[in-house]
Amino acid sequence: MLEEVERWLSTRSWSANDRPLHRILAAKQRTGQTVSVVLPALNEEATVGDIVAVIRHDLMRQVPLVDEVVVVDSGSTDRTSEVAAAAGARVVHRDDILPRLPAVPGKGEVLWRSLLVTRGDIVCFVDADLRDFSSDFVSGIMGPLLTEPDVDLVKAMYDRPLSGAAGQGGRVTELMARPLLNMHWPQLAGFVQPLGGEYAARRSLLEQLPFPVGYGVELGMLVDALHMVGLDALAQVDVGVRKHRHQDGQALGRMAAAIYRTAQLRLARGHLIRPSLTQFERGEDGFEPRTYSVDTEERPPMVDIAEYQARKAA
Repeated sequence: MLEEVERWLSTRSWSANDRPLHRILAAKQRTGQTVSVVLPALNEEATVGDIVAVIRHDLMRQVPLVDEVVVVDSGSTDRTSEVAAAAGARVVHRDDILPRLPAVPGKGEVLWRSLLVTRGDIVCFVDADLRDFSSDFVSGIMGPLLTEPDVDLVKAMYDRPLSGAAGQGGRVTELMARPLLNMHWPQLAGFVQPLGGEYAARRSLLEQLPFPVGYGVELGMLVDALHMVGLDALAQVDVGVRKHRHQDGQALGRMAAAIYRTAQLRLARGHLIRPSLTQFERGEDGFEPRTYSVDTEERPPMVDIAEYQARKAA
């Protein structure tokens, strides 16, 4: 590990317990910064309501740390929107944001568009499939942004149990993302959960970053932020244990392909030979190929979008 990363681990890796709520609240009141929490959601009726309810109870009613909770629904066919709204979130449908630009499927697309419908100086992203959710996932990662003016982006770190076994979740992280980062961006080797969906950043940074539209958004954002603001402006906070729905092996393969492509684009903006991934499933006549396109599209920095510029000027 680079000496720079060892130093970073000792100065930019914290625990959620390092900043009690009263200290975070005092910093928020002193600086006047506002906080938005965004939950990208697709068919998450079983969990999204509990997450929203915990945030509103712990961080809006008991302690006024969060100014708005926004659920961006990317086309759910279940009751995700109704459950989120009943729990107190403002629900916005992906296709209603920036309608002149047709939406494409993907988590990164939803996060990018969320910048147009939120106002917070600090934006916290939280996946909507978390179980046994704790508000530390939000207060823990927003804390350094309120108390440390030279920190611009904070990732959550946590244990990810799989089938009861501790530390076995995050298979794409260990098999794809971590090797890529260690080999090509060794300054980022200290991040425990580089692909985690819980992170917070200053709007002033997010609006300047391109957003891969799909699964590559977390890796792309981390790499681009490193180049834009430097390692010391990045941090991570231990928030305990993350319990969520795990995907099957083939879905993980598609995720890994998108992450690899995101890394490839950042290593060299070269010609894409074959933006697809073929996997196999056993059918009646043996193994049958299934070919999926790999997310290759990226949205430009939000600050370049005319509608966003107009909103900032208003």
